[in-house]
Amino acid sequence: MENTTGSKPHLVLLASLGIGHLIPILELGKRLFTHHNFDITIFVAVSHSSAAESQVLQSAMTPKLCEIVELPTVNISRLVSPEAAVATQICVVMREIKPALRSAISALSFRPAALIADLFGSEAMMVADEFEMPRYVYVPSNAWFLALTIYVPILDEAVQGEYLDQKEPLKIPGCKAVQPEDVVDPMLDRTDQQYLECVRMGMEIPKCDGILLNIWEDLEPKTLEALRDEELLGQLCKAPVYPVGPLTRPLKPLDSRSGELFLWLDKRPSESVIYVSFGSGGALSLEQMVELAWGLELSQQRFIWVVRSPSRKTGDGSFFSAGSGEANSMASCFPEGFLDRIQEVGLVIQDWAPQVDILNHPSVGGFISHCGWNSTLESITNGVPLIAWPLYAEQRMNAALLTEELGVAVRPNILASDGMVGREEVEMMIRKITVDKEATNIRNRVKKLKHSAAETVRKGGSSHNALSLVAKQCELSWKSMEVKASWNA
Repeated sequence: MENTTGSKPHLVLLASLGIGHLIPILELGKRLFTHHNFDITIFVAVSHSSAAESQVLQSAMTPKLCEIVELPTVNISRLVSPEAAVATQICVVMREIKPALRSAISALSFRPAALIADLFGSEAMMVADEFEMPRYVYVPSNAWFLALTIYVPILDEAVQGEYLDQKEPLKIPGCKAVQPEDVVDPMLDRTDQQYLECVRMGMEIPKCDGILLNIWEDLEPKTLEALRDEELLGQLCKAPVYPVGPLTRPLKPLDSRSGELFLWLDKRPSESVIYVSFGSGGALSLEQMVELAWGLELSQQRFIWVVRSPSRKTGDGSFFSAGSGEANSMASCFPEGFLDRIQEVGLVIQDWAPQVDILNHPSVGGFISHCGWNSTLESITNGVPLIAWPLYAEQRMNAALLTEELGVAVRPNILASDGMVGREEVEMMIRKITVDKEATNIRNRVKKLKHSAAETVRKGGSSHNALSLVAKQCELSWKSMEVKASWNA
């Protein structure tokens, strides 16, 4: 790495494996470039088997706002079993990719002002230390998730046995307690490597120079206060916390929204359509798909359903779907005659749909979602109430936050990961956010958050100011490097 600094400060960002981690880093990079006058290089750990990741990367390269550098793929087969949890595999990849990151930074023609890594890349902080640059961690989730993450090392010492077996909620100082059944996936089995990785991240992340969150001040004020209070979580988290969200994928221009899907939506009444999607990694069992289909039909509401092939295991929300090569056709995933009966009221789309543009359409009035945080923010920022149907990762916590604290969603009484959500319950949940008396209150709350989210990212808004503060600190660091380089010249 040369000592040259260039005409303006340059930040390097690190994205870990998975489209859910890639999108937030790309959007953060674009925001820093367009609103805060930084040049941006994004180092990406990619899975070349993921078509969705490739598509997101290609679209991010046009227009060219950030330089995107794919780090060499690492082979972790000697380190973890192919059956290891996804979180474990991501952590091991990000650990093994550090030499490549070090080499890539060394090869740069400029001295970076700072490194911003997502939470799975927190071990990259030691690489940043080698280059004497500030290091930030971007947690593309909510403050409650961050609170649990940094408190896990304390719970690890205080709680006996499995968290899932605890009779009382897990208390976090100054925050909403976490129900045992809502803990993040790595906490479900304390003997699994992903749990050990979770404890490690909980100890590492607070040691950075700042933590960025994909929320805004008004979304979780109580939890943010606890993270900053030295008598509460602030004693564990010395790093300042910066809510810089919502950072979400941009809308396409209106004149580019064409085709059967948008023609169909244009003909439907305002807020009359339920959008159904379980994200890029979510798959239901065949039995659950059938129950969901019946529930949609019984509700007598219009809908768009983005369907993935069913998961291999019965009755779970497995992370992996069976794939399009399965012998059964998509029609066999539904009740007999379903596709014929719903022709006037529903659209079924396989694998992918332009989610942000659909949620932005005035005809859409509800979202059945797995509660990934990207999807959650896309729903809130478009004023669309949710049916929270968590499947994996931290989604159960997200669902609890949406239903119990924010009041912008309803949730099945039975956890989708532990059992079947019946057709009657599906019908009831749809009616709760569309036609029942409570629907108006839910809709009003989510529209209030939509307005709050729009205001916070404008110039002078709390999230704009928070990211400006991070930018200012990075710029000062860059200028001090420039002075130091001139002294050593």
